[in-house]
Amino acid sequence: MNVRTPAVAGSFYPRDASSLSAQVDGYLGGARAKGHARPKAIIAPHAGYIYSGPIAATAYALLGSLRGTVTRVVLAGPAHRVYVTGAAVPTARAFETPLGTIPLDHATVARLLAFPFVEASDAAHALEHSLEVHLPFLQTVLGDFSLVPIVVGDAAPGQMADLLEAAWGGDETLVVVSSDLSHYLPYDDARKRDRHTVDSILALDARIEPEEACGAMPINGLLTLARRRSLAVELLDLRNSGDTAGDRDHVVGYASFAFHEK
Repeated sequence: MNVRTPAVAGSFYPRDASSLSAQVDGYLGGARAKGHARPKAIIAPHAGYIYSGPIAATAYALLGSLRGTVTRVVLAGPAHRVYVTGAAVPTARAFETPLGTIPLDHATVARLLAFPFVEASDAAHALEHSLEVHLPFLQTVLGDFSLVPIVVGDAAPGQMADLLEAAWGGDETLVVVSSDLSHYLPYDDARKRDRHTVDSILALDARIEPEEACGAMPINGLLTLARRRSLAVELLDLRNSGDTAGDRDHVVGYASFAFHEK
């Protein structure tokens, strides 16, 4: 079986399964209790766990009640390693983490390949961390599920909205968009820029720029679809690496959001 193996285990998060489980459990246990209990979609960051893990956990802590209900996750994140013109799905049959193997939803992947801006590219997925770092959180809170992984390049908001809608499903499907916010600004400057970005997301304003959020393209797609479907969005957490594990001279911003049907 063609399996996509972990690329950033041992760097972004622990390679050892027991250490990884303990770290994820610690973040989830320390997460702030906030937000709608049954989100249809979330936005969460994708940095090394010591930096963004606590912020991601505020979204994933909401999903415990969905265990056994959500059996498919559509996970979209930005391309960092390989240039992608629109969006890319893998040909792999499964993705692996130290916590186990996640099967792909091959029927949905095949359906997405019918879009002219979607390509099949294992290279786009092989070293990409923006999807991988979410998988241990998802495995911990949801247990068994199938995965629809999408690496996003310069897909337009309408294209991404159509792509997400094609995989939207019902209560069995959760949509996860992966993104950090501003990069390498001084602490106070980052807080101001990130607050502006957060306000745009809360207004469902699908004009986020890449310098505001590295996952701007999938975010804009989700925001466009949220308007179509009259979803409500709430901010769960907003911090940066200066608040978690880094210095305050050059920080990276992180936020988590939950979207739910009214």
